[in-house]
Amino acid sequence: MPQKEFHFLRPQANWQSLYFYQKTVALYQLTYAFTKRYLGYTDRTIDQMVQAARSGKQNIVEGSTDGVTSTEIEVRLMNVARGSVKELREDYEDYIATRHLVQWKQGHPRFDPLLDFCRHHNKAEDYTPFLDNMNDEELANLALTLCHFIDKMMTKHLTKLEHDFVEEGGIRERMTAARLGRRQTQNQEITALKARVAELEAEVNKWRTWYAEQKKAGKL
Repeated sequence: MPQKEFHFLRPQANWQSLYFYQKTVALYQLTYAFTKRYLGYTDRTIDQMVQAARSGKQNIVEGSTDGVTSTEIEVRLMNVARGSVKELREDYEDYIATRHLVQWKQGHPRFDPLLDFCRHHNKAEDYTPFLDNMNDEELANLALTLCHFIDKMMTKHLTKLEHDFVEEGGIRERMTAARLGRRQTQNQEITALKARVAELEAEVNKWRTWYAEQKKAGKL
């Protein structure tokens, strides 16, 4: 019988398949293009916005990697990523407000189409073909919409991580469960072997008795 394997390390998450991670990559590339095009070279906001966009995606990668051993670290880094995206959203809102542009909201004719596009497109290559042809108001509203979806999707992901932690515990609990599971399997194997030994001993005694009877009767 093959032995059951017990693991205390969580499976490595494939962060590249996470839709909100893919959206952060698109947001980073959009932000890089936006800041270089519309902010002056001496504007400190350039570095702040680019770093916030980068922090959003990089902390998802690091959190997913560290989540193999620590749900706590994964949750903390995912929250850092969310915080970075929120900070970036604030910068885009400030840009729109200070330049007297229009932030597209419910009722704006372009709001729903943009919302629908961002909802169904995740990868950076879905967005980059349009960047050169969009003005600053369009790019800023596109970035804000991506920020909205990233935050919403990450909130759901964090809820899942919370559920997984409650069900599975942290690494100490998983290590203990793995150790106890292996011990239980060993005990079951020992019990099965003892039962088999008892069966074989009974079989041996049966044949010994038969042999003795046959010999006594002179048949052997």
